[in-house]
Order: sequence, then C-alpha cells, then structure tokens
Amino acid sequence: MTEQPRSDQSKPAMIEAIGLTKHFGDFAAVADVSFSIEQGQVAAFLGPNGAGKSTTMRLLTGYLAPSGGVARIAGHDMASDRLAGAARLGYLPENGPLYDDMTPRALLDFFAQARGLRASRRKERIDAVIDQCAIGSVIGKATGKLSRGYRQRVGMALALLHEPDVLILDEPTAGLDPNQIREVRETIRRLGRSKTILLSTHILQEVEAMADRLLFINEGRLVYDGTVAQLNEQGKSLDERFAELTTAAA
Repeated sequence: MTEQPRSDQSKPAMIEAIGLTKHFGDFAAVADVSFSIEQGQVAAFLGPNGAGKSTTMRLLTGYLAPSGGVARIAGHDMASDRLAGAARLGYLPENGPLYDDMTPRALLDFFAQARGLRASRRKERIDAVIDQCAIGSVIGKATGKLSRGYRQRVGMALALLHEPDVLILDEPTAGLDPNQIREVRETIRRLGRSKTILLSTHILQEVEAMADRLLFINEGRLVYDGTVAQLNEQGKSLDERFAELTTAAA
C-alpha cells in the first residue's frame, strides 16, 4: 500500500497519472499507475533499472500513447490535447538526441523558432538559459564535441527555453562526474522554487539532495508514494527501504 503525502488543496495538480498502463505485446511495462504532483513540488521517481520509470515519463509527456489510463500536464490530456500540454512542459529525456554538427546557440535558436518564439523574445530566452545552465563557454562549439556534462546542460537549456511550468527530467545526472552532478543538483533545487518537477533516478543519494516527495515503481507498478520523512519513519536507511519495497513487490 502506498502512503499519500499531505496535499495542499489550494495548489493545482500539474502532473497527473490516472491508471496509466502500457503494454508492449503481452508485456505490461506500466500497470495501473496513479499519482498527482502539485504545483511547486519536486518529486523523485525511483526504481530499479527496467522498473518502468522511463516508460511512465514518456506516457506523461505524450511521446508514447497509453494502452489505458490518462496522463495530464497542467490539466491537459496528453493524448487529446498534447500541444497545449507540451507548451507548459519541459522534457529532458535520458541520453536525449542533439544535432551534433550544430552549436548550442544554433540549437537553441532552432528550437526557439520551432516553438514560435518571436525574434526579440527568442534572444531574451536564449541569453537567459545560456546563463542559467552555464554553457556560455561552449556556446560556439559543435555539440558533438562537448563532454557528457555539457551535453546534459545543453539538453536542460532546451527544456527550459520556453519557460515551462512543469519539468520532467529522466536520469538528469546519469554518466556525470561528481562536480557535474553537484552542479545539476543545484540547478534543479533552484528551479524547484518556481516549477513543478518530476525527475527519475536510481541513485538514492539524489533523493535527499533534491526531492521532497518520493514515488517508487517496481515491475511497472507504483509501490510507494510519500515523503522522505515518511519513508524513514522506521529508522531505516533509504537503501534498506529501497530493497524492502522492490523485493516485496517482486
């Protein structure tokens, strides 16, 4: 049974999964997953590799169509009203594709035009995310020549370009070195003051550093929904609780 954190009824739900299910043939990658994340909340999505985290995120963003259930971003059904939902959403996929022969500035300009930002607004937002994501030193280099850390920062800048209310970040620190991880964590904490964020990870240390809400998934099913404090009420470490939840579910 999942534990529900206290809800502030004055804040709207910005990310909603209602009975989300996704089948690939006979395999249920996601099975009847439901949760709601309020405005201004940072939630961590945890689970073993292959548990269904990335598939759930793709369902929430509208990149995958669900076999059943509903995904909503800022109240918009991502199956029937995806464009309106996407306008409120910034998505950083794991190993997100970038055009390697383009510079970060060219990429930002291309995506800004694709999102319909006017010329004056385009320059303002590009300058803002260059500063926000600290990519000024590589802004004129080919993206394919950048380190993994800088490529992640460029991906984050693309996700933030249109000032979305909601961010969905899939393994944002995967493959980064300790200094890069610290920088990404600080960026996420800063963004969490004004945006609703769902980030997936299998690194338990990231939870205490960035999130105030936990969602555990295992074998496609939600097995815990609560706060870090609720999870630690038994005096056990996150590693111990992770093992208990995933083993019990299996």
